[in-house]
Amino acid sequence: MKTWHFILVLAVVGLLTLFYKGLWGDPRAIPTILIGTQAPIFSGPEVRTGEMMALDRFQGKVILLNFWASWCLECRTEHENLLAINRRFSQHPDFIMLGINYQDRLDDAQKYLQVYGSSFDHVRDLKGAISIDYGVYGVPETFVIDQQGIIRYKYIGPLVGEAYTHLTEDILQPLLERRPFSSS
Repeated sequence: MKTWHFILVLAVVGLLTLFYKGLWGDPRAIPTILIGTQAPIFSGPEVRTGEMMALDRFQGKVILLNFWASWCLECRTEHENLLAINRRFSQHPDFIMLGINYQDRLDDAQKYLQVYGSSFDHVRDLKGAISIDYGVYGVPETFVIDQQGIIRYKYIGPLVGEAYTHLTEDILQPLLERRPFSSS
């Protein structure tokens, strides 16, 4: 009987530990095995023009990929900051920014860009293959790829506040200046 009680107490303590970690952990801290690996190559039609676009067209550049959808409320929250990032860095010859339209209807995506504005290209993820290759859990998610095509940073959630500042000051600026950066 004592062994049974011991096992029960151990199971309850284990469940409480898991609950505690889940309750107080950072929900955006979902590790990705892609950091430090070659970025998956993709192609797809541009949302507004239908022109085929491919990631390998931008070899040698720092690439910011932002996965978004017209139905995503957090995407609207970060949209003005995405436009600000592009205004700030688009004149740098080694910078490119791409939106990846995730699980969306074409007309909804086009209307979203018309209403909220856009100063960079957006690729439609027609079959979800781009999202799968990048391990996207949902939107918004942002990736930064360095000049060698290596994924250096991933952020889950809207780029606002500290996340926006960290991305611009600690990730993009150093990469474009070819100096060390801090991803944490």
